[in-house]
Amino acid sequence: MSKMTQIIDKSEENILHTYNRFQIVLDHGDGVNLYDADGKEYLDFFSGIGVFALGHNMPEYTEALKEQIDKIMHISNLFYNEPTANAAEKLIKVSGMNKVFFTNSGAEAVEGALKAAIKYAYNKDGKHDHEIIAMDHSFHGRTCGALAVTGKLAYREAFEPLISKVNFAKMNNLQSVLDLINDKTCAIIMETVQGEGGIYPADKEFIEGIYKLCQEKDILLILDEIQCGLGRTGYTYAWQQYDVKPDIMTTAKALGNGVPVGAFLMNEKVAANSLVAGDHGTTYGGNPFAGAAVNKVLELFETKDIVGHVRELTPYLEEKLDALVGKYDCIKERRGQGFMQGLELTIKPGDVVNKGIEKGIFTITAGTNVLRLLPPLVIEKKDIDKMYDILDSVFAELA
Repeated sequence: MSKMTQIIDKSEENILHTYNRFQIVLDHGDGVNLYDADGKEYLDFFSGIGVFALGHNMPEYTEALKEQIDKIMHISNLFYNEPTANAAEKLIKVSGMNKVFFTNSGAEAVEGALKAAIKYAYNKDGKHDHEIIAMDHSFHGRTCGALAVTGKLAYREAFEPLISKVNFAKMNNLQSVLDLINDKTCAIIMETVQGEGGIYPADKEFIEGIYKLCQEKDILLILDEIQCGLGRTGYTYAWQQYDVKPDIMTTAKALGNGVPVGAFLMNEKVAANSLVAGDHGTTYGGNPFAGAAVNKVLELFETKDIVGHVRELTPYLEEKLDALVGKYDCIKERRGQGFMQGLELTIKPGDVVNKGIEKGIFTITAGTNVLRLLPPLVIEKKDIDKMYDILDSVFAELA
């Protein structure tokens, strides 16, 4: 029995089966490549679902974490710590927001964002009947609050009733939002670029129209930037390309480059009129180890000009993907922004993922018919060329 088989068997015996995992045991990574327990190399165009923005085993990043481990990893939020203070300062600067709360995950960041919005509305009128508008095909997480605003019934159905009444509008259809707004609406939540739902960026007219509505009616705009944020679209946060600014924003994934950390941020209006001491908390969130990770990630984003690198290489990535679209009838279109791209297929995207793994590349599906590509933000042209060659071979066989 191989080492990989032993590890898989041990995992299946002891870990709750909520994932249909690939039959691969990953052992280590280096740059934009991953290696399994048998030594096979894979080009990583998946990055742990958009987490490893800086790639695997970047020396400057790993050394910063090792230094912090030698100092202190956890103290609780009853004390201050320097790494998290520095991380908060950097995150406020690059996001343009005013206050931050560090969490352990993206879903927890959404939970906090929803609590802040509901408390803001409660402080205005003392009522408990507020409503939230979310988007069809959206994905915000698996916890009960995050699940309540996730626009796919199959994810929610077994766990209802969930939180406050949520109504679902259509992404990029402003009228569908207008049709749902009433005097009980306290917040609108949406991904600036839908990820799990099939790689759908917000149209300029749509997101700016929603922003205007929220400003006029004192409805809070919550933008979920957990997957599309932190450089992936060629902007530090995807909303920064539009003439909008969220009242509350969520971020995670790339924020820790592998260390579990997320955050929700808010403007001064929400900060002054929502959560106060005792309203929200976390044992691990924002501990010194997570703070050191965020601090180093944001430092490296600046010194290595990661956002500029994404913008510089995006045209080349899109050119190569468009070449695949033009070559194979089974690819209907490409859509996305920056290094968050999707190919809509007429064949099963899962078959493409599996065949790609055989040939040495990791990708992921989105929605029901989209192949999603989320490479580390440090890829170079040679990596894009390798991606093209492998996918060209995959589509040649499957088409």
